[in-house]
Amino acid sequence: MSSRLKKEFLRLLRVDEEFRYAVAGLLGLEEILKRLDRNEAELVKLREDMTRGFELVERHLSAIGARWGLMAESAFREGLRGLLERELGLSVSRWTAKDERGIVYGYPCEVEVDVAVKDGKTILVEVKSHVRASDVAEFTRKAQLYQEVEGRAPDRMIIVTLYAEVEALGAAKRLNIETYTKI
Repeated sequence: MSSRLKKEFLRLLRVDEEFRYAVAGLLGLEEILKRLDRNEAELVKLREDMTRGFELVERHLSAIGARWGLMAESAFREGLRGLLERELGLSVSRWTAKDERGIVYGYPCEVEVDVAVKDGKTILVEVKSHVRASDVAEFTRKAQLYQEVEGRAPDRMIIVTLYAEVEALGAAKRLNIETYTKI
């Protein structure tokens, strides 16, 4: 193709809309654009499917983690109970009460906490795999309910946890709650 013919061809593409569309049709550009649109729609659907899949995996992992946390708490609680009873002579039991006024959770329900007693001194013990500041506040409300039901305040409050958030440690310190954690 001559240089003059190329220049004319390019000029027509720039200025002549009808010519431009005719060339695009001959090149199959319209079909290519349709295919690109279909591919884009398929990609969007694939990304949405992947997002739903990742959300499902995340929910399953969270459920497994929660289950592991409950099992770890239970195992640790039993180990702690054995140590406190056999080695230190404390009497350890699970205290439960019906919270009719909703002191702890804001609605009437059954509340439980571990209680250790020796020589008339009462220690409330909370064992959790992960402690947030809200858990510390909840434990304080459990102690308030304990005092209301039993007629006496606990002598000590202890939280034993695998992991305590910084805010939780600060809250516990302000509320005179002992915390035992490594992390």
